[in-house]
Amino acid sequence: MTKLSVNINKIATLRNARGGNNPDVQSVARYCEMYGAEGITVHPRPDERHIRYSDVRLLRPLITTEMNIEGNPIDSFQKLVCEVKPTQVTLVPDGNDQITSNHGWDTRTNECLLTDIVGRFREEGIRVSIFIDADPVMVEYAKRCGADRVELYTEPYASGYATDREKAIAPFVAAAEEARSLGLGLNAGHDLSLENLHFFHKRIPWTDEVSIGHALICDALFMGLKETIRQYLQALS
Repeated sequence: MTKLSVNINKIATLRNARGGNNPDVQSVARYCEMYGAEGITVHPRPDERHIRYSDVRLLRPLITTEMNIEGNPIDSFQKLVCEVKPTQVTLVPDGNDQITSNHGWDTRTNECLLTDIVGRFREEGIRVSIFIDADPVMVEYAKRCGADRVELYTEPYASGYATDREKAIAPFVAAAEEARSLGLGLNAGHDLSLENLHFFHKRIPWTDEVSIGHALICDALFMGLKETIRQYLQALS
């Protein structure tokens, strides 16, 4: 079964826009799990414009499924991850000024850097995933870096889905097959939605986990969190 990890960054964005603690990020995480989510994802950035480092520390003892922390492995991020010891850390090459992640790692160029970071986290008993574009070469070098999994950056699939879904999914199938042949676990995330998730899962059913935030929280505004999570889980069934 492919697990659904709910990214709750947008809940923190809403809270931070007004100040105070409404909505309560911790409560939302608990409700997501209660409604069937099999993981919680957070992506703290240095400017703390949504999830804060303090949120991560408060969330860790509350999460009963899997906690996935994603982000650029700068020193402060590495220290946070080693402190709270999530189930999984996902390494993402985003800059401080990026609104959202928009590309994966060049694992070949950054092999030495990533190998050191992956090794540090694995010594702490943390599963490591590397965020990459859908390129078999990037998969191969992620394996060389010692990663447990790769996460495919799925925005190109989502943007091309309406025009030609077979063409859009093709590079992802190729990268996923390479990961499977190398014994790497497979995650996927970015712009997956109720519109395109079922087809992605149908073509790559061995996906271990999808991490979904923006679209899921937008859907929850209309359908409610419980019904939205139910529909995303149904799309993965």
